[in-house]
Amino acid sequence: MPGRYLHLARHGEAVDDGPLSPAGREQARLLGRRMVELPITAVHHSPLPRATQTAHLAAEALPGVPVRPCDLLTDHVPPVPDRSALPEVYARFLDGLPAEDAARGASLSAAAIDRYAVPAVDDTDVHELIVTHNFVIGWFVRHALEAPVGRWLGLNQANAALTTICYRRDRPPTLVRFNELGHLPAALRWTGFPPDRHV
Repeated sequence: MPGRYLHLARHGEAVDDGPLSPAGREQARLLGRRMVELPITAVHHSPLPRATQTAHLAAEALPGVPVRPCDLLTDHVPPVPDRSALPEVYARFLDGLPAEDAARGASLSAAAIDRYAVPAVDDTDVHELIVTHNFVIGWFVRHALEAPVGRWLGLNQANAALTTICYRRDRPPTLVRFNELGHLPAALRWTGFPPDRHV
């Protein structure tokens, strides 16, 4: 049965959520070299500068592959319908979220799943690279695992790390890899993570 493989990558290291740092640009190039091993048919990315730069630098290693921005992949906070059982640190974070941002995040999260988390239409495997943000990748992983809605919290990705989910018509989604960093040298791993979570 053919599968749709979504290769989800967090953008490279950025300077104050703006353009990529020199390390972030190198992470993006190495991500592209990692993707050469796969038959990537499209690169989709958040329209924010750090994701746009990452996608275009990665795509330099993928000649002829279209690179497409998508507003559904922009940085946003996915929904958490029931905050009563959350650890205090997560509850404080969400309490500071304006209501309009929460509504927007819920809408974007649902639409992103409807658009991308679907099986292949044809009878061949499809491989697509999606360059987006930490929370968005956490939301896709939570959805694939059918975890509680708020469980995207705490699913953290390093910059330019690779997570892959396979969608097939005859079975639930399969989490193939999560936060893979093997394409990055040690000096470029774990950016985007607090120091106490570097392993």
